[in-house]
Amino acid sequence: MPISSMTGFARLQVRVNEQLAYTLSLKSVNHRFLDVQMRIPSGLDALEVELRKALKDNLVRGHVDVTLSVERTAQTKSGYNRELVAAYLAAFEEARREHGLEGEPDLNMALRLPGALQGESRGDEELEALAESVRVEIGPLLGELRTMREREGESLAAILHETLDRLAEAAKGVAELRPEVEQRYQERLTQRLTAAVGAEFNRQRLLVGKKLDFLLQEMNREANTLLSKTGGAGGKGTRITELGLAMKAEIEKAREQIQNLE
Repeated sequence: MPISSMTGFARLQVRVNEQLAYTLSLKSVNHRFLDVQMRIPSGLDALEVELRKALKDNLVRGHVDVTLSVERTAQTKSGYNRELVAAYLAAFEEARREHGLEGEPDLNMALRLPGALQGESRGDEELEALAESVRVEIGPLLGELRTMREREGESLAAILHETLDRLAEAAKGVAELRPEVEQRYQERLTQRLTAAVGAEFNRQRLLVGKKLDFLLQEMNREANTLLSKTGGAGGKGTRITELGLAMKAEIEKAREQIQNLE
């Protein structure tokens, strides 16, 4: 099975039309889960949902930054909402006459009203053209990102294989040296026991007892690991915790009996 790294980068630049171009980039680094951060222009909520789904369908893990930068080359001409400004002026004149006030309407204030200034660019059509282009390009761009992650994964696989080879070589060396070390250890232990209790002891029973004690220690460690993984899980995890505690109790009883072996 191929190994993929979580590190990768892919970017493309697209010109939608004479007035609109954009750059879309994907940057991926290590993370425990799939964590996606979007930086895209406002008004593209539906596109953001689609992009998140595409990333989830193609990637398993990694922190992924998605950046969509838009470039507009055409200058838009601005106008104003005549009906809104006329209504403001009429309301000003009516209020002044009704309350006997003095003063003149403020044009700057009128143009600050929401919707007073209008552009001639077709914003909705532009956003839709942008979104449609991104939908087409996201697939190939994700393919490019996966390719880079797989290439990085090949490098990691090579490093892991070299590490495992060195571990295997070290384990082989230990296996070759172990018989001599075990023999010396047993001789030293025999000397100490002989000095402590005399020559009359059953050496074979002693070795059996020590092996069983070692195995029970290992079993106790596994039970502790089991309990550490299920604590606070609730549901069936609670039952596993109960069984794990029961296992530890039985292991301790067995260890007490082992102490009685020669």
